[in-house]
Amino acid sequence: MAWKSYNPEQAAARFDCAKDFTVGIEEEFQILDPESLALADRFEELQEKARRRIGESVRGELIASEIEICTGICGSMDEAGQDLRAKRRAVFESAAELGMLLGATGTHPFADWKEQRIIDTPHYRAIDRQLRYCAWRNVTFGMHVHIGIRGRERMIAVFNAMRRHLPALLALSANSPFAEDRYTYLHSTRTQLFTRWFPRCGIPCQIDNWDGYTELVDTLFTTGSISEPTQIWWSVRPHPVMATLETRICDCQSSVEDTLAIASLIMAVVARLAADYDEGGLQPAANANEIEENLWRAIRHGLDGNLVDFEAKKEVPAREAVRRLIEYSALQQRQLGLAKYINRVNFILENGNGAQRQIRAYNESGEFSLLSLSEIARSQLEVKQAADFPCGEGCA
Repeated sequence: MAWKSYNPEQAAARFDCAKDFTVGIEEEFQILDPESLALADRFEELQEKARRRIGESVRGELIASEIEICTGICGSMDEAGQDLRAKRRAVFESAAELGMLLGATGTHPFADWKEQRIIDTPHYRAIDRQLRYCAWRNVTFGMHVHIGIRGRERMIAVFNAMRRHLPALLALSANSPFAEDRYTYLHSTRTQLFTRWFPRCGIPCQIDNWDGYTELVDTLFTTGSISEPTQIWWSVRPHPVMATLETRICDCQSSVEDTLAIASLIMAVVARLAADYDEGGLQPAANANEIEENLWRAIRHGLDGNLVDFEAKKEVPAREAVRRLIEYSALQQRQLGLAKYINRVNFILENGNGAQRQIRAYNESGEFSLLSLSEIARSQLEVKQAADFPCGEGCA
């Protein structure tokens, strides 16, 4: 029972030997023309230049107007933050030298999916052949957070429990209210586009144990549904190569400080769930239908809306749901040195996330037009360049 170049026994061994609560972060950026702010399909030349600075940490992600950076697997959030800032700086500097800008929101406000080009690699050529229209429509940009968890069954238990918290994390990270030259009235248009177009996506169902996971992956592989386990694009998933639990629910963040804040909350919650498992107090996995209801609410209203507390049978403001996660994981925040990053989560709750900032800028413009959307994108880029490039608050 082999999965491409590795097998489930090797994956199980990786998890059983994994180090707890390592962290890795991936970010997907928009490559932009500096004058029009339209997406520019210049991935190959930007990758070539950026790799001279940061090597294989920069890579492609489906379309030629997108570029991804990834940290190493880091022992702490401080280490991950230093790595992420350095790699952001490297790719932004490389883009500037080539006459490009980079955008960092979950969707581009006015890009036409029909004008995008799939990058020419074996992996993405295969996805293009398999998914066709569903792949073509995917002009989205996210952030992914990998947290190390020791023990295959422990990881599956935390995976099951983590599903419950994905809507609150999405509400916190929502940063994509515009797409295809429209105000969509969704706070995370990226999530709606990606999870409703791609297969094996969105909130996964509960998995009984490690054997159940390996049986599913093996069946999908042997029936030709996938060619590698990472073609299961769930919003949280085991990563059998890295031996991490990968949370994939979040929009790309305009500020590196917001990225690190959200990643820190994810890290703390995962660590708390693992502690609950170790102590025999992990809550039963939530009902998939209940999670889906809250996912829709987070997509639609983000931090401006309410989520449902199904146990209490009442609505709870999304901000309060995030604050509950902060309280729930307070001990782990102290143990893992995350307090200063969680302070930034509180700042987001008080001052607004990316979607709220974009919507405020749109409302202040007084009209919907290509120009107003361009100015929203431009202002975000200027804020990013002032704060994060070449250096800024918290810059190493």
